[in-house]
Amino acid sequence: MNGKKLVLVVACALVDTDGRILIAQRPEGKNLAGLWEFPGGKVEPGEQPEAALIRELKEELGIDVTEACLAPLTFASHAYDDFHLLMPLYVCRRWKGEVRGHEHSGLRWVKPNRLREFPMPPADEPLIAHLMDLV
Repeated sequence: MNGKKLVLVVACALVDTDGRILIAQRPEGKNLAGLWEFPGGKVEPGEQPEAALIRELKEELGIDVTEACLAPLTFASHAYDDFHLLMPLYVCRRWKGEVRGHEHSGLRWVKPNRLREFPMPPADEPLIAHLMDLV
C-alpha cells in the first residue's frame, strides 16, 4: 500500500442529438485550471455515485438528470502525486433543462474524434477511446 488517499469522483459524458460530447474547462484558481474535463465531481461520504453525479450536474450545469438516464461506461484509475483518483464515467443522452456553465470557464460540445485536441487532466485522457467507440 502506497498510503495515498483514495478519492472517488464521478464524471459524465453528456451526448447531444448530434453525437457531440460536452466538455468543461476548469476555472482559474482550481487545481489543473484551464484543462478540459467531463463534468462531475467528488462523491461525498455516504453518497451513492449516481446521486453524486445527479447533484453535480445540477450544480455545475443547471440540468436535471434521472438515475435511469445514467449508463455506466468505464472508469479511470490514476495516481496523482498526493492522492489516487478513481473515476467512474457515465453516459447520459437525456436530461431536462438547458446546459449552462455555472462553475467552469467554458463549455464546448465536441465530436468524439476531436476530444484529443483539448488538453485534459491525465485521468480523463484514457476515457476518450471508450467514447470514440461508443458514439
